Amino acid sequence: MLKGKRILLGIAGGIAAYKAAMLARLLVRAGADVRVAMTEAATRLVTPVTFQALSNQPVWSDLWDQRVPDAMGHIELSRDRELIVVAPASADFMAKVAHGLADDLLSTLCVARRCPLMLAPAMNVEMWENAATQRNLGVLRDDGVLIEGPVAGDQACGETGYGRMLEPAQIAAGIEAFFAPKRLAGKRVLVTAGPTEEPIDPVRVLTNASSGKMGYAVARAAQEAGAEVTLVSGPVSLATPAGVARIDVRTAQEMFEAVKKRAPSSDVFISVAAVADYKAKNPSTQKIKKANGRPVTLELEENPDILAYVAGMKNGPFCVGFAAESEKLDQHAKEKRATKNLPLLAANLVQDALGADTNSIVLYDDRGEHPLGTGAKLELARKLVEHVAGMLPQKK
Repeated sequence: MLKGKRILLGIAGGIAAYKAAMLARLLVRAGADVRVAMTEAATRLVTPVTFQALSNQPVWSDLWDQRVPDAMGHIELSRDRELIVVAPASADFMAKVAHGLADDLLSTLCVARRCPLMLAPAMNVEMWENAATQRNLGVLRDDGVLIEGPVAGDQACGETGYGRMLEPAQIAAGIEAFFAPKRLAGKRVLVTAGPTEEPIDPVRVLTNASSGKMGYAVARAAQEAGAEVTLVSGPVSLATPAGVARIDVRTAQEMFEAVKKRAPSSDVFISVAAVADYKAKNPSTQKIKKANGRPVTLELEENPDILAYVAGMKNGPFCVGFAAESEKLDQHAKEKRATKNLPLLAANLVQDALGADTNSIVLYDDRGEHPLGTGAKLELARKLVEHVAGMLPQKK
């Protein structure tokens, strides 16, 4: 996948810079042409000699480097590159790129680039959660910058939380996905994600426990594969994947209406949302008061079955269902696929995936079972999208 690909690997100041050495090694071993540029702070953590040995090329860190005859290194060093990857990308470096600041070689390379840019953030949890960093993250995504990570975990400072850089192999997988063939180019993909909330009264709801992470990963993977992606999302606290159109809904009925409107013009429908099966038949317009020990009866009625509706459409999109089971995964998955007449169903055990960044998925189609293994949700989403692409009719 990476053989002959021309990549500029940027390294900003951060203790995770030591991991960039393994990333450089992985990219070179995969056949990529890797050119390295470092900030001055990064050279204090890992020496340029390390990256020169790993990349088999000179390392660049000085904006005024005399090795570039016309002193235009900030332009020339990126002109033949197909992708710039900065790992780690510190809070300071993200702020520079978000606001177009260029006061050293690496930031100037990014501002003067013609090729896509990918950042792998790495910083203390408080820095990551800082409002300014999150604003900058939103700006970067809106500008089309690809963001890989971060994840939660132990940090060099001794604290724990989000801000830990992805492992080199995960970043390399993201780079491979960027260069992967656009198997869904020209396709329109509709994805549902997250839970729905069904009001009981103005302050209480019926819902399902769902973080939305798997659905958002599927939307991103489909977009990476070249599709035009629309994401219909229940209430979650996740950033919209770059290049994806997002529609926010709350209830199952709202999600149903959004899907009905867009399904006829979609080529693929992937139903990942954890839609509440039931809703209150007569939700109260006022807050229901405690009954002082007396039992309270709540009358429920079924919500629309969104996946069954789309699967039953005449000339409808190719349908992919998700089954989150707590037991008997194989049995329940096969039953659901048959009942809803789905060409493809992805199944997992809910206790292994709920709220986590990893998952373990098995695909079911007419050819049998296809275990995708255990891994990051985005990694599995990419495998799922690849499988879907292989099942779609090929244009002659």
